[in-house]
Amino acid sequence: MTIDTVNPYNNKIIGRYEMDSVEKAISKIRRVREEQKEWSKSLEERVSFFKNVIKPNFEKNIDNISKLMTEEMGKPISQSVSEVRKSIRLIDYLIENAYSIFSPEYIPTEAKKSYIRFDPLGVVLSIEPWNFPLWQAARAIFPALLAGNGVVLKHASLVTGVSLKIEELIELPVFKSLVINGNTASSMIKYVDGVAFTGSTPTGAGIAEIAGKELKKVVMELGGSDPFIVLKDADIDKTARNAAMGRLQNNGQSCIASKRFIVDESIFNDFYEKMKEEFSKVKVGDPMDQSTYLGPLASSSQKETIMKQISYLKNKGRIEILGNEEGNIVPPTIVQTDESYQEEIFGPVAILKKFKDVNEAIALANDTPFGLGTSIWGSDTEAEKIIPEIQAGMVYVNSIVFSDPRLPFGGIKKSGLGRELSVYGSREFTNMKTVYINW
Repeated sequence: MTIDTVNPYNNKIIGRYEMDSVEKAISKIRRVREEQKEWSKSLEERVSFFKNVIKPNFEKNIDNISKLMTEEMGKPISQSVSEVRKSIRLIDYLIENAYSIFSPEYIPTEAKKSYIRFDPLGVVLSIEPWNFPLWQAARAIFPALLAGNGVVLKHASLVTGVSLKIEELIELPVFKSLVINGNTASSMIKYVDGVAFTGSTPTGAGIAEIAGKELKKVVMELGGSDPFIVLKDADIDKTARNAAMGRLQNNGQSCIASKRFIVDESIFNDFYEKMKEEFSKVKVGDPMDQSTYLGPLASSSQKETIMKQISYLKNKGRIEILGNEEGNIVPPTIVQTDESYQEEIFGPVAILKKFKDVNEAIALANDTPFGLGTSIWGSDTEAEKIIPEIQAGMVYVNSIVFSDPRLPFGGIKKSGLGRELSVYGSREFTNMKTVYINW
């Protein structure tokens, strides 16, 4: 069987790939496991390889991998370039901090010597989505590799070309891409020692169930319906500009995109008009154009899902569609509704609601099964007062939610388990081994 990758802007086939059989996938995992034994021995050698091979490989191929991402999933080319550069910054962070993250941590006790080792688990299966084809794979793969694990990547079929390009640039026998479907990926869990998954909550729950039966470690980065709270003293102009960026970047296809805009009623009308103005300014069209900010959704099926959600919401409130639907492009859309809408909208659609006081804002923000990120706009003093009440893994004040290699990334409730990035996320796929030496 083969997998075709299709450019969502012009619907042309850009790649055709032979799928791995179950036997071939298992064989790849076994080879990675054999190679991992040697790879795990020296942190110094791993750091050197990241510094002298992996980083230069990605730096030399910024244009190539950026173009491939845009062709395969429709991300505007300027955002693809930014994604590759961000992934390189992650490599820099890991190189600079590898010894503080993975070296033994000494703990004073009554013993002669006591410490914690951060030993690799073995082989990690990384199952990643199409919306940030390099970055979301990188933030799982790179720390796991530097910790001494082997990694096999099952990427979304839409971005099979990117998956194989990542394998080419990492250039390690302890890393392989598996060209398989989701069902086959699930059957691979019993052959690995941990699973990193980014994707939808229902799919993640299924993978976690299988991993749980096998007692395998999991890190789950799942869906989000992030609130964007606008307090009455917010700078409306700056906040509206960030609202457009936070909702429309990556064509609206981001788990941490601001999706529900919860605005103080005293400034609601002014904010709405400014937000509509900012949404209308966005350049929509060919993702290969450097000036484009909003391109096509990643596939026709993705567009169909979003259009069904828009059709439903038309009956639940006031809706503004700021542009023309064309091909797989959905124009910026703003919905004013009082309804509690629980589905994640993975496209350029913003939902606006009013609140009377801070307690109502908190209740609206938490009125979701998800708990990934929240952004609050206004006085930082007032914003900090409500942070303890917000049910989310991340809260950003006067900033859209974004991922930073130095800070832990992840959510609570149905937004996931565990963390990625930072010291904490980088150690997820290690055995925190207690060592106690008495004499």
